[in-house]
Amino acid sequence: MSMKREYRSRIVTQGLDRAAHRAFLRACGRDDGDLDKPQIGIVSTHGENTPCSMSLAPQADAARLGVAAGGALPVPFATISVSDGVSMNHKGMRLSLISREIIADSIEAVMRAHAYDGLIGFAGCDKTLPAIMMAMVRLNAPSVFVYGGAMLPGRWRGRDATVLTAYEGVGAVLAGAMTPAELSSLERACAPTIGSCPGQFTANTMAMVSEALGLAPPGSAMLPAVYSQRLALARHAGERVTQILANGGPLPRDLVTRKSLENAAAVVAATGGSTNAVLHLPAIAHEAGLRFVLDDIAQVFARTPLIADLQPGGHYLALDVFGVGGTDAVLKALLDGGYLHGDALTLSGKTMAGHLAGHCGPDGKIVRSASQPLSDASGLVVLRGNLAPDGALIKVAGLKTFISEGPARVFESEEACSAAVRKREYRAGDVLIIRNEGPKGGPGMREMLGVTALIYGQGMGEKVALVTDGRFSGATRGMMIGYVGPEAAVGGPIALARDADPVRIDCNARSIDLMISAQELAARRKAYALRPSERLSGVLEKYSKLVGPACEGAVTHAGAADWPRE
Repeated sequence: MSMKREYRSRIVTQGLDRAAHRAFLRACGRDDGDLDKPQIGIVSTHGENTPCSMSLAPQADAARLGVAAGGALPVPFATISVSDGVSMNHKGMRLSLISREIIADSIEAVMRAHAYDGLIGFAGCDKTLPAIMMAMVRLNAPSVFVYGGAMLPGRWRGRDATVLTAYEGVGAVLAGAMTPAELSSLERACAPTIGSCPGQFTANTMAMVSEALGLAPPGSAMLPAVYSQRLALARHAGERVTQILANGGPLPRDLVTRKSLENAAAVVAATGGSTNAVLHLPAIAHEAGLRFVLDDIAQVFARTPLIADLQPGGHYLALDVFGVGGTDAVLKALLDGGYLHGDALTLSGKTMAGHLAGHCGPDGKIVRSASQPLSDASGLVVLRGNLAPDGALIKVAGLKTFISEGPARVFESEEACSAAVRKREYRAGDVLIIRNEGPKGGPGMREMLGVTALIYGQGMGEKVALVTDGRFSGATRGMMIGYVGPEAAVGGPIALARDADPVRIDCNARSIDLMISAQELAARRKAYALRPSERLSGVLEKYSKLVGPACEGAVTHAGAADWPRE
């Protein structure tokens, strides 16, 4: 990099009173030439706690070569990840969504403390993707986001198998439809390589979002974790961040705009993506000082058709999407159908339309054209009614039953409901309500894949409904409604529901209601007292005090702030 300019890092490396700083850096192995270069932070969530993150270290290491080739100094550092797969279905899941904030905060702390000039971020497990994107937008330094890639699918009895197959297998064993020995065989076959879960679950959904927002290199999202092409991709990402630094842009807040956020929401809707996107898109927007909340996402969902036949609602996986052109196939189909803002900017500096100009478009099977969709309706639907005035969310991709009406079975926690489901102490037509699991009430808004997969595995996925102020895994399917707001912990109507109350859910009408009179609901509210919360400490206590509502992204700070200047 020949361009001479006042890089942020010069506050650390230049001047008489920075002799001690330079001494520390020399002790890290740097010389005079290094101290004159801009410094690029390379962060990854690498760890051996989850296969999602185990592909990241080699990729982050390859990025160093690209940064060096671009004339800058690469400075690797690490942050945490929480495995959704391992923390699922017990109290550890409280920390999953919380980890999103911890990761974003930790990256901000390192970047600002050391005054690095740019950032490359590598993420794998679900919350690590939005967390790193949030940090990039918060810092607004030259940045490139890289997803670590999905694992290859397993094969079991002649068909693709994933971790979701194993989760639902537990329910099948409890229902007598599978033997423990068969489940053991499935367990050993369903996750054969490192990488993230291969369906259109949260990781792959947010990876597509990263391309739609323009924060990631085109073609990066669906490239499998174990493919050697990822090393070249990472090297090019390292070079690209130095070019952005030299050119002065595009910066993250040039890329994350109202239009690109709508593009990202359209990709989620069109692929039947993870319901968790309704938490992460508002949080990313919040870092840019933009208000893009559930109401805004609902408008995009309502106008976007379902065009990708992807699991869990459909048939195909990330590897299949890669084979037909990756995220670009989805983006091209949406652009040609008029569902995308073509003038939104991408990481290359081209507009989205300019970038997609040479793409051949969808294959017609895995990804369809917008004129011949799987469904004219979105893969996700936002519901509203007296049970969820601030909204609730269901994934309808693959759903056969769009209306459910039945008596409520109210549970005060996930564990209570899970115990009843394991014993099959529920009937077809029931509406299972799990409350006190929202962002504040959990705290941490646990995913419910454990219990929803049990229900589906027992063959009851569309014969009962489940409603919660908690959230779901991207792998959840069936008549499962989450993110109900306001949550029970702040006195939302879900706190007033009682056993045997009739509940009606109509995905076509986008409604969810307790079928009781307004007078009865008002009387219950008048008599209601908030449930005493358990004593908390540490990160759970801090999070519970700071976190906002799910419909606004469950964020914990006031929003966009400029990098502090000396």
